Amino acid sequence: MSKQSDLRHEIVALIPRLRRFARGLTGNQTDADDLVQVALEKALTRLHQFEPGTRLDSWLYRIVQTSFLDDRRKAQRRETEMAGDQLENLPNAAQQGDTEQSAGLADIDRALAVLPDEQRLIVVAVLVEGHSYREVADMMALPIGTVMSRLSRARKALQAALSGGTER
Repeated sequence: MSKQSDLRHEIVALIPRLRRFARGLTGNQTDADDLVQVALEKALTRLHQFEPGTRLDSWLYRIVQTSFLDDRRKAQRRETEMAGDQLENLPNAAQQGDTEQSAGLADIDRALAVLPDEQRLIVVAVLVEGHSYREVADMMALPIGTVMSRLSRARKALQAALSGGTER
């Protein structure tokens, strides 16, 4: 197999992780799948830009992150609110399956939706995907202290939102 073919197989193996990451960013699976598709298209058309010897997952997470932020900026320019769209869709999710569990997930989605993008990205990468602070710092080209402080602020905001407080 060629190196490009090997990379493509590795990319396919990473899709479930990319979908989880994107789900945490967007707040719903439909938008997450769209985001992953856009990111994979970018990755495959720019496969020649991947530097052998570096982490493929970090490269792909960065593409997902950048695509997400680009989409958010476009949406803001068009004066559409992603969080408002997510909140409209949440009651439908709560009606499916186990109501109590769905309601809990809806609360988490709402709490995540109000976090600033830079905090939400780190929460999803560390708490959902299980990446270390160092991995997230490398992935997002940030100092590790910035990752730690953003995660700390995000945890406090999530805790306040989930307990009914308004702290942020």
